[in-house]
Amino acid sequence: MPESVTLSDATNRFVRQIENSRSRNTAKTYQNGMKAFLEMYKENENLEDSELDSVLVEVLDETIVSDFSTYLKSYSPTTETLYINVLKSFLEYLAAENMLSLNLNRVKMLIRHRTRKPGVRLPQFPEEDIRKVLEYAESLPSILCETETDRLINCRDSAFLLTLADTGLRIHEICGLRLGDINWRTGKAIIIGKGNKEAIIRFSDRSILAMRNYLGLRAELGEKFALARSALPIFSRHDKGAGKKTLPITTKTGRMIVSERVEQCLGEDAVGTITPHSFRHYFVTMVLQATGNLKIAQEFARHSNIAVTQRYSHLANEELDDTYQAIFGTPRTGRRKASDE
Repeated sequence: MPESVTLSDATNRFVRQIENSRSRNTAKTYQNGMKAFLEMYKENENLEDSELDSVLVEVLDETIVSDFSTYLKSYSPTTETLYINVLKSFLEYLAAENMLSLNLNRVKMLIRHRTRKPGVRLPQFPEEDIRKVLEYAESLPSILCETETDRLINCRDSAFLLTLADTGLRIHEICGLRLGDINWRTGKAIIIGKGNKEAIIRFSDRSILAMRNYLGLRAELGEKFALARSALPIFSRHDKGAGKKTLPITTKTGRMIVSERVEQCLGEDAVGTITPHSFRHYFVTMVLQATGNLKIAQEFARHSNIAVTQRYSHLANEELDDTYQAIFGTPRTGRRKASDE
């Protein structure tokens, strides 16, 4: 016999298990998905928050998938797919924990037939503008500053942008880098990346040099720290709120670094056209352009599915562009020469 458990209690148990076994970002997604599910159930059953506490999981059956899918039509197809998979995991959890008897094959069939398929969005980024931002980043340490703190921030931001572009690190990964993560002799680091998976990251000579210069300046200016040196953040805060403590930058600060430096380099209109993730797109495309090898690009990008990497191949395939020009003879400006008309 399945165990009698309320829907609220089962939800809390499920979310706690996810928090204990998955990354923080994944847990947040599951929390949001389950919150949307409970909102749907209350709305469909005309329940108050307090009444939900007395609802047993036994009221659920396979058709709840269809109900939730209908409720999610006001969301984007991508979010619908994400939250439906959260519900699928919840139902599998209930069945595995003997809280609910379900036909899981029917659940999967309903998901397949009732949910929208998100369109595949090809990654877009302004490659030339990113190159300009990286040139600007390399010049930051040589810019004269009024204060040592400003000089320190310039060195940090230079190293941050160059490392983003040359490693393909995600924003939360680069903000979480510690001194002890990097083998400075080999130019490699072992990190825990997306999905709590261990990964090896390789650093370019210029990113290593930029980080060394930044860390050297921090030491020169008398950085004080209470933690072991290996636990120190690579990229630290230099604002008044941090005081004399060596605190890691947050992902919010990382995004601000990109926005502010993009504005300084390209102007106000360019803000938002380049994000931290744009540098990851740039990194994968550079690997593809240099190697033409999807498998290598997949390994560097740490994509579990090569189909994700394949989306970048259209950006790297200049041979198709050249072939098109050879056939149709249209200059890259989009206008034919007068002699061609």
